[in-house]
Amino acid sequence: MLAEELIVDNIPPLKPSDTSEIALNWMDDFKVSHLCVVDKNEYLGTISESDILGIAAVGEQLIKHKDLFDPVFVKQSQHIFEVVKVVNDHNLTIIPVLDANEKYLGAITIAQLMNIIADMPVANSPGGIIVLELNYNDYSLSHISSVIEENETKILGTFVTSHPDSTKIQLTIKVNSIDIASILASLQRHEYVITFFNQSSDAGVDLQDRFDSFMNFLNI
Repeated sequence: MLAEELIVDNIPPLKPSDTSEIALNWMDDFKVSHLCVVDKNEYLGTISESDILGIAAVGEQLIKHKDLFDPVFVKQSQHIFEVVKVVNDHNLTIIPVLDANEKYLGAITIAQLMNIIADMPVANSPGGIIVLELNYNDYSLSHISSVIEENETKILGTFVTSHPDSTKIQLTIKVNSIDIASILASLQRHEYVITFFNQSSDAGVDLQDRFDSFMNFLNI
């Protein structure tokens, strides 16, 4: 799924002539902490609630504070995973989408991303979760997959997390079976270190927690 397919239509961009008071009111109405500032279809940047609250005169036009505009954006052809990475890196609640000529097309909200991710099989399908700790040089997804599939189970999705100061990684695996006892035994026989497993459905997991975890997985 590409960025242009994720655009929401209900949140208009601010104009540079709009005041900080208008911006704060819109943020409250649309339940976001950021809004895009656009002059016709020229994207100027995003502005945050915290920056607006730092403006002394509440009724001043936003253009007088263009130094507060953050130029971050995604292109219409970028994949949802890349969009999530940008949102996470910049702590945004909204991200503008530009076309190939860097003209403003619309924006994506964190709520929209959560809804899309929640509908992905890796998030909403029942199954077990296994977390392995590996040395980076020992990581072979093909071998791990073969061990799991020997137990008549399929992998729905995987996430890799790592730390710059460590040679180890954590591999989180979602499988399509709730009964993962035989998988755990097989992985242990192959001397994989299991740091966490969950054999129950994750359908009750809070959506925000699910999204935060997903963004953290991508923020390697």
